[in-house]
Amino acid sequence: MVFIFSRIASSLALTLCLLLSHTAHTQTRTAPKTFKNLVGKEVSSATITAFVHENMKLAGVPGLSMAIINDGEVVYHLVDGYSDVSAKQKVSDKTIFEGASLSKPLFAYFVMGFVQEGTLDLDKPLYQYLPYADIADDARYKKITARMVLSHTTGFPNWRSDHEGDKLFISFEPGSAFQYSGEGYQYLAKVLAHILDTDDAGLENAYQERVAQSLNLEYTKFVQDAENLKNKANGYIDEKVVAEDEDPKTFGAAFSIHTEAMDFSKWLIALIQKEGLAEESYETLFETQVVLPEGHPQTQAGVTDWTLGFAKATMPFGNAYGHGGNNPGYTSIFIIAPEAKWGYVMFTNANQSQLPMSVLQHLMIP
Repeated sequence: MVFIFSRIASSLALTLCLLLSHTAHTQTRTAPKTFKNLVGKEVSSATITAFVHENMKLAGVPGLSMAIINDGEVVYHLVDGYSDVSAKQKVSDKTIFEGASLSKPLFAYFVMGFVQEGTLDLDKPLYQYLPYADIADDARYKKITARMVLSHTTGFPNWRSDHEGDKLFISFEPGSAFQYSGEGYQYLAKVLAHILDTDDAGLENAYQERVAQSLNLEYTKFVQDAENLKNKANGYIDEKVVAEDEDPKTFGAAFSIHTEAMDFSKWLIALIQKEGLAEESYETLFETQVVLPEGHPQTQAGVTDWTLGFAKATMPFGNAYGHGGNNPGYTSIFIIAPEAKWGYVMFTNANQSQLPMSVLQHLMIP
């Protein structure tokens, strides 16, 4: 399996700024006729719906689920298109999408609960909790901490399977540079499971108890149940359905979240309003861990820093945080601007699609 930190994630700003197709179905909840875009301009809900619908066709996106937040509440919600093209099954409020790497910042939020209670130390080498046989031949791994994992400074590759030999390795001294890595997140998930003396199912139970239940996240799950799988949209690459790429019982801290826009927005609203964690924990979560060097590809796209799990962009109205995701057949993105109390999220069942970023760019027009 290959989970690429794609153009969507790596250009999560385009000043957090930047499209397969069939006759589509559009559905919106009762909502204001206008709402504020990211730069505070009143925009028409009907105009945004028309823009999204038209660009779905241009981009060949079968289906999507999206939401926009103003002042701590969802003011615009849209589901459009098909979850199953051949069966003409339309996307609904209950249609589930793979969120891919949007898993990472949610996992970071989950981790901060353990840090807050003192169960996990961000700066204690992870091997002291759980030695890792997959990289035991390189003593440098004993320097890797949870902070390094969440800020992508472990030196691990994104995925070992992307490289010849399919063997885990370290590229540089841990903590000394930025290199996006899903492998690090999977190691930290193993550490948490070890601390809790549990397995993937038990780790999902812990996430449900500590995060999902308190925020009323009904569908947002790392480990999938029958209900989520029954309502899941097909993923598409070049108009062909993608086969399931992972065991649904795997807790993929880096890749396995499944959800839809309204449910995921509950977490985004919690982030904007700083709910669920202590103020000090939020300060840590959003604190810059890595300033990207001048000339780094992501700085050219607008990302200036990485925090614990989030890409960060410094913008005229304040800081913006977000992440993008691509699993085979699915593309997603979210962004929040806490000072503006604004948020946006989109899930699609199209591979490597530019649509989520194109809509974000449209939402930044002064």
